[in-house]
Amino acid sequence: MTKKSKIEDMDFEIQFYEGIIKKKSDFFAALSALGDLYTKKGQYEKGLELDLRLTQLRPEDPIVLYNLACSYSLVNDTNLALRTIKKAINCGYDDFDFIEQDKDLHNLQQDSRFKRYFARIKNKKNVSSEETD
Repeated sequence: MTKKSKIEDMDFEIQFYEGIIKKKSDFFAALSALGDLYTKKGQYEKGLELDLRLTQLRPEDPIVLYNLACSYSLVNDTNLALRTIKKAINCGYDDFDFIEQDKDLHNLQQDSRFKRYFARIKNKKNVSSEETD
């Protein structure tokens, strides 16, 4: 598949999900898929807008909060990205290896406050997993 056809496929999917959302504005799966497509296409502001809508539908969902933190990082709002990643972790997000690798969090990963927080929280996880072994 060529790059052009991938973009065309993505554009088709975006139009499809936008059509669904026009009919049912709180359709969680469609909002989530569309937000992901916007992000993949580099339309970070649109992705952020949808992630905010998703948090209204599921305010304590750790995956939704994680994706919102990614969107904040992508638009270079590290303050809100940090606040939101902390909330995601407090709500149960625990894939710390993925947090370290996720390119969407690049801006946040460079922030010294995040580095200190993440080292502390990762250390706590390692200590608690050793206690349960």
